[in-house]
Formats: sequence, structure tokens, C-alpha cells
Amino acid sequence: MIKAYAAFEAKGELKPFEYDPGELQSNEVEIDVHYCGICHSDLSVIDSEWGQMQYPIVPGHEVVGKVASVGSGVSHLKVGQSVGLGWHAGYCNSCACCESGDNNLCAGAQPTIMGHHGGFADKVRAAENSVVAIPDGIDLALAGPLFCAGVTVFTPLLEFDIKAGDKVAVIGIGGLGHLALQFLNAWGCEVTAFTSSESKKQEALSLGAHHTLDSRNADEIDNAAASFDLIISTVNVKLDWGLYLNTLKPRGRLHFVGAVLEPLDINVFSLISAQRSVSGSAVGSPATIEKMLDFVVQHNIKAVVEPFSFENVNEAIARVRSGKTHYRVVLAK
Repeated sequence: MIKAYAAFEAKGELKPFEYDPGELQSNEVEIDVHYCGICHSDLSVIDSEWGQMQYPIVPGHEVVGKVASVGSGVSHLKVGQSVGLGWHAGYCNSCACCESGDNNLCAGAQPTIMGHHGGFADKVRAAENSVVAIPDGIDLALAGPLFCAGVTVFTPLLEFDIKAGDKVAVIGIGGLGHLALQFLNAWGCEVTAFTSSESKKQEALSLGAHHTLDSRNADEIDNAAASFDLIISTVNVKLDWGLYLNTLKPRGRLHFVGAVLEPLDINVFSLISAQRSVSGSAVGSPATIEKMLDFVVQHNIKAVVEPFSFENVNEAIARVRSGKTHYRVVLAK
């Protein structure tokens, strides 16, 4: 039996829950969970914000631990190896996206916490090709957020061929944004942080930003017209997107990795006049996660976390709900 913490209703507190995972399948890996980050997406699923969910739900998709057992067909992972599991716990393995290495775009991908029990547990199972080995040099206590927040902000750098010297801005310096600043600085970009928090401005600079702009000061944003090659938005609230579009250079891109639920209010002439683009993405393929982890080791990038014990999971969730997390909450054994 696997012992976990589950939500039994929308917005409900998590309670102890046990389930029988059945026989380990030939392509599966069972992970002994040591750490698990808490992402805002966990709250969205708990609260049924994205549509009706089936309960009980065991959240947790920033899983870090050791391989406890492997199926008979697993060859690239060994018992005792340090591994991580992110948003996906399996793929169809037969579609064009899977065959091209874009597993994260697979329409039949199995989310780790939707229709599948996640990592707020002593163990979790997943398909072998969704589980990624963690290289030496990464502190396991800080690794959890890399498997969702980290790869989410790393993927656009590869996807859009961002180069050293490009001017890139980040909206929102939180769980995703604080990692984005570190990645972009190490990538060689000129980095600007948009933040409405005075207290975060100095910290943004210490995390890798070269400049800061007040995201609530329209005049300050106006003065940055045609400045950026790329803007990465990590927030989940509605902003005046027209203001941000005007800060892009010709052919610049406003890229969303934060899940804003409201429709985007965008003047299409802001796009047409300078051939600007608007796009979005979430997480990344296992191959991209591997590249990110190597980059993390090379540049000593670290998530800033607040640790909580698994037994205090509801207190930890309340901390995330407060919006005051600095910057990511991680459950630890």
C-alpha cells in the first residue's frame, strides 16, 4: 500500500489516504519520495479550477527521491538512483510528438496528478521515460521545483533560440520568475525583472537581473518601448498586456508560462505593426529536463525554498495560497 495525502473534495483539506497501486508494470518505476515541491498547479487541481476533477486527488508533481523498484523492462534506471518526476507520469509513445522527442506535447500524456496519484506520498509510480535521473552536484532538497517551475522557464530559451546578449524580461518574480532570472543571466542575456514589489527589486538583482521595472508604473513601462527580444510572463493574473507588447522590439515575443484564466485583451495592431508574437508553453520533455539539470550543475543554479514536513502539508498549502512564499514550498521527509 502507498500512504499519501489526498483531497477528497474541491478546496478541501488534505487527509491521510492509502491506495494499492497494483503490480508494478514492466515499464514502470516506483520512487521512494524524499521531497516534493508544491506548485500553484497543485492548488488549481485541488480546487477544480480547470474543470471538474475526480476525487480523491493526491497532488504533487515536483517529485524527488530514490528509485525503490523497477519493472522488468526498465533498463536506464537502477534501484537507489536519485531521480525526479514532473508534470507527466507517462506518454503514449506512438504519436508524432513522442516520436520526435516532444513528449510533453503528446495529446495522450498522463498528468502526474490528474487521473493518477502524485507525489504527496511515501511512494509514487510513473513510466520509466517520464522519470529523469538527477546528476551529481544538485542538492536534492532544492531539486523539486526544477521539475516543473525550472523546466517551464528553461524551455523557451531552447524553443526560441535565445542567444547571449538578447534582452529578455521576466514578469513576476516568484516561484517561476526567480528561477527564470538565474537561467537567463547564466545564458548570457541582458535581464530585466518586472515586479510590483519594492522588497523584491534588490533580490531580483541578486538573482541575476541587471535592471528592474515597476510593473504597476505605466510611465516606467512606456519608457521601455521597443526594448526586449523576449518577455516571459510567469504571473497568473490579468495585466495590461498592451503595455508589455509595446516594450517588445520588432519581431519580439510575449511568452506565457503562467496560467492566466482570463482571456487575453490584446490589440492585434500591436502585433501586426512590428511582427510581434504571443505564445505559451508548459513544462518540457524529459530530454529538455536533462539538459536543464546539466545547465543547473554547470552554473550552480538553485531554487529558493521553504521546507515543510509532509505531516504539515495543509500548513504548507496555506503558505502557498497566501502568496507570500519565498519562493517555493517543498515538502520533506
